[in-house]
Amino acid sequence: MRTVDRAAAEQLAKRLYRALATGDRDELDALLHPGFVGRTTEGLPLGLGGHYQGPDAMRREFWGRIGASFVARAEPVEFGSLDDGRLLVRGRYRGRTRDGVAALDAEFVHLLSFADGRIRELVQLTDSARWREVLDRPASETVRFTVDDGLGEFRIDRAAVRNALNQQVADELYEAAVRCAADQDVRAVLISGAGPAFTVGGDLEEIGACAPDDLPSALRRMITPYHEALRILSQIRAPIVTAAHGAVAGGGLGLVCIADLAFAAEGTKFATGFGALGLSGDGGSSWFLPRLIGVRRAAQMYFEQRVLDARQAADWGLVTHVVAEDELEDRARAAARRLADGPTAAYAEMRRLLSGSWSATLPEQLAAETEAITRTAATADAQEGVAAFRTRSTPTFRGR
Repeated sequence: MRTVDRAAAEQLAKRLYRALATGDRDELDALLHPGFVGRTTEGLPLGLGGHYQGPDAMRREFWGRIGASFVARAEPVEFGSLDDGRLLVRGRYRGRTRDGVAALDAEFVHLLSFADGRIRELVQLTDSARWREVLDRPASETVRFTVDDGLGEFRIDRAAVRNALNQQVADELYEAAVRCAADQDVRAVLISGAGPAFTVGGDLEEIGACAPDDLPSALRRMITPYHEALRILSQIRAPIVTAAHGAVAGGGLGLVCIADLAFAAEGTKFATGFGALGLSGDGGSSWFLPRLIGVRRAAQMYFEQRVLDARQAADWGLVTHVVAEDELEDRARAAARRLADGPTAAYAEMRRLLSGSWSATLPEQLAAETEAITRTAATADAQEGVAAFRTRSTPTFRGR
């Protein structure tokens, strides 16, 4: 049996991870030696772990069963060769459970052996407890996050209290944001709310039930994961569409402000409401509102408790489109779907440029645009778009 050199070994490993990510069975057959052996971590969920003899057993009994419960991929980070000719690969498994409930983020170490130009053995080390924890996590009750054909959808569902934000919503929104950011299949995001209102902001019944001495720490505990969710969503590559209806108040304004496109139903009311509670505010409004509607108008919403209807919100620049209430979800979802089907690598650069422009000088922004357009020009989407323009055809973008 002949082994391979470092460069060839690394190339074989990269081909393996690509084949696993795309489910390319023919490529796996070409890569795995007929005498392939898989040695995997004991104690994984679903009864997995241990020794798998032969390519078919590894593909069917290990990778196949993982794929039935997880949408995940192995992302290599570091390659290193050992003196005995094996290749050591460090990386992370990232993805989510098939039901979209929980995110997977677990480290791995793979030791690959080679023979006759193919992969002869894979030894896997990973955190089996982390895999079990992810699969055993109970379903979310107040924030639903699903992914369907590239569209990630967040839906807040505390309809009985007009989607008031409490600790559970904040925690679950953070968990969903982490899953969204880790899922490379998400090409656009839609945020909506169930029931009569998008969200009325903080749950005043729960806040009011706090003892005065406990209120500061209770608010900090709730706001911390909520703010982290907003930070994560503001930095993801995928463009965001928000569908607002009924009322949007308090910290809930942040879920409208982070959107690239914000739809509002006729009659929707927008307000900060913080002053009436003797609170300074949260949800990023003190950062977003001056940038979206101007400092003077933001001050009106803060100091004069100015309430905007949907048309005023559009005139001021807080929302993008005002539509009939019975058309809201269809219109917003259609817009999100168009974005998901678009050149999302370019959209990611657009998001980065627009958000970075607030702190950049003109020379810095021009330099950033130069770098961004150079990166996007190297994508397959750019080649597709330019070719379609020249032939007057409709481009098919793939986000890469």
